[in-house]
Amino acid sequence: MTASNGETTCDWTVSGMDCGSCATKIKDAVARLPGVSGVEVGIMTERLRLTLDEAQTGRDKIEKTVRALGYQIAPRAASAKKEFVLPVAEVAKEHAGEHADHNHVGHDQRPQADAAAKREDSGHGSPGHVHDDPADRGKRWYQTGKGKLVIFTALLLGVAWIIEYLAPEIGKWPFVAACVIGVAPVAKRAFAALRMGQPFTIESLMTVAAIGALFIDAAAEAAIVVFLFAVGEVLEGVAAGKAREGIRALANLVPKTALLEVNGTTKEVAAASLSVGQMILVRPGDRIPADGEISEGTSGVDESPVTGESVPKTRGPGDSVFAGSINTEAALRVKVTKGPEDNTIARIIRLVEEAEEARAPTERFIDRFSRWYMPAIVAVAALVVLVPPLAFGQPWDTWVYRGLALLLIGCPCALVISVPASIASAMSTGAKRGLLMKGGAVIEAAAKVNRIAFDKTGTLTHGRPKVTDVVVFGTTTEAELLAVAAGVETGSSHPLAIAILNKAKDAGVAALPSRDAKALMGKGVIATVGEASAWVASPRYAMENGGLDGLGLRQATVFEEDGKTAVAVFREKTPLGLIAMRDEPRTDAKEAVRQLTAMGVTSVILTGDNPRTAAAIAGGLGMEFQADMMPEDKLKAIKTMSERGGVMMIGDGINDAPALKQASVGVAMGSGTDVALETADAAILRDRVTDIPATIRLSRAAMANIRQNVTIALGLKAVFLVTSVLGLTGLWIAILADTGATVLVTLNALRLLRFNPEREA
Repeated sequence: MTASNGETTCDWTVSGMDCGSCATKIKDAVARLPGVSGVEVGIMTERLRLTLDEAQTGRDKIEKTVRALGYQIAPRAASAKKEFVLPVAEVAKEHAGEHADHNHVGHDQRPQADAAAKREDSGHGSPGHVHDDPADRGKRWYQTGKGKLVIFTALLLGVAWIIEYLAPEIGKWPFVAACVIGVAPVAKRAFAALRMGQPFTIESLMTVAAIGALFIDAAAEAAIVVFLFAVGEVLEGVAAGKAREGIRALANLVPKTALLEVNGTTKEVAAASLSVGQMILVRPGDRIPADGEISEGTSGVDESPVTGESVPKTRGPGDSVFAGSINTEAALRVKVTKGPEDNTIARIIRLVEEAEEARAPTERFIDRFSRWYMPAIVAVAALVVLVPPLAFGQPWDTWVYRGLALLLIGCPCALVISVPASIASAMSTGAKRGLLMKGGAVIEAAAKVNRIAFDKTGTLTHGRPKVTDVVVFGTTTEAELLAVAAGVETGSSHPLAIAILNKAKDAGVAALPSRDAKALMGKGVIATVGEASAWVASPRYAMENGGLDGLGLRQATVFEEDGKTAVAVFREKTPLGLIAMRDEPRTDAKEAVRQLTAMGVTSVILTGDNPRTAAAIAGGLGMEFQADMMPEDKLKAIKTMSERGGVMMIGDGINDAPALKQASVGVAMGSGTDVALETADAAILRDRVTDIPATIRLSRAAMANIRQNVTIALGLKAVFLVTSVLGLTGLWIAILADTGATVLVTLNALRLLRFNPEREA
């Protein structure tokens, strides 16, 4: 994408980032190049994105710089395989197998979502700090480049010990050779980083420590340190790979081919070639190749690949289905409603691919901290080497050795990876259950929520109201009333409009011809029906505009006290009648409110519906409520609540978008409009209200995991810093403190993959 100023947004896949320092090295090196700005590096997504002025620096220069650091890089959209990468582990394994609140604004169009990002797997065989090679994926550890380096280094050590045993007089030289051979590729990369202005890298510290140990006649220990470094790299690679491997198959949930119906016959075509409006045949046992609407057939549909819902749901004509779902019983004819780049799976992929850009505040703080941590440790190491010998006459060998041990503690890999590893695992767990969150910032904000504002229609209720009462005024007949109302509502996707249209259809009443339909935000709809204007609007608006008299208003009040929603149908100063509808609460809404209360979270309904209907719903659920709210009123209410702490807003309509954006965390119900889904920070695909407390529970668990990781990372460093200065631990323990801490925090983060957010603590 090229901007008007000549700058281009570029995307690459960078293979091999196993730890936090990997991303830091790449980001710092690339950011130094002229014409480069907005550099974003995702560890778990293996993504490099930046804004580039190609007149100053070409793309080839970016790629050359990254390769010089020992990583493989390829343009992100250049893959022949079109394979997606997400920071979500084991999702594929687990996945084996239009509504607004009553503000009557429903004439919305669904915008197209951006195409999902794609990536290419490229080989990577650089030695030294050997990174995750895509060609190694699926292999045993000893078959990978890292594993082979460990085995080679171990053989060198074994040969050195044998020679030392057989010929003690030359015993140290085999260890010197083993150390030099093992550290050479590491030193090469350290020098490359140094030339790019990065003197403080794990490679440089490792090189200095190993060579320094040789100079103080600790050859055997230097060789062991090189070996342990290689072992640590293998463990880091295994842990990082586990955090990525499962989700690489997510795109494969959507079949590669589809049976397209053309002129009464079917032919097999690429699923990626399907377009909106085409008709496809889905046989029993097949995966559905596109988001669509069933035109013919009734069958059980297993949606677990998309929503995590384990029980197949019966779907029939008019019902929507997700790409990647499994048709379990009978043949279905499905009309494609979204292109392949915009289906539900693609949107999940895009959401999680971009999630690392929304970094948590904790992660940003740790990133800033780590930038001075390593130089500070190097300075302390220098003081440990110089001060005791110069000031107190202590032996140089002893304090040089202790200073070198400190150097190996100076890498902040474990600290930097502690947050993204936990975030990735939390997003993974959420994705398996249809809980989608757009990055670490959202997870951290959700963990701090103490108040939740719910939209009513389509969120706490099913959003599928049915007409319960029709009252006519004067000489108007019920058929005439329904014909006018259906004419006004023709083409609308609003749930109340759909209820009216269904009522007219069931009654055998044809909608009158209409044109120029216009939504009156929060009030109703006006259209030209026949040759005159007609309204379907709230009783209050009708009363104010001559469309309802006192008797009609009292009747509307009776309906509302029964928990029904009433709309008035009228022409210019001529009341025609009232239509009452009821929308029942979701079966799990009361349980969700109970769980939230137990978690210390207060719930409130913000609705555009009338106070009496809102009170009937809120009373049954045990909630507070605010009614008769325009979109701007919801926005104002969210601002007020935000003054007392974190606020989560749950909605599904286009009128909820401003409030969703204003809240600390905006959550869209999966059945909602695309505007709500795109505006929101998170989405609930299963339309379960109990998934709201589950989202908060998962977020809190993720933040607790992050705190544990930071404690592990800093705690181990602090302990071994003290023991190294006191001479209680040496070089090989110091290197374990670095790589071991990285492995520990990653494995701890992976525990979140087994966390069940639906289970109450």
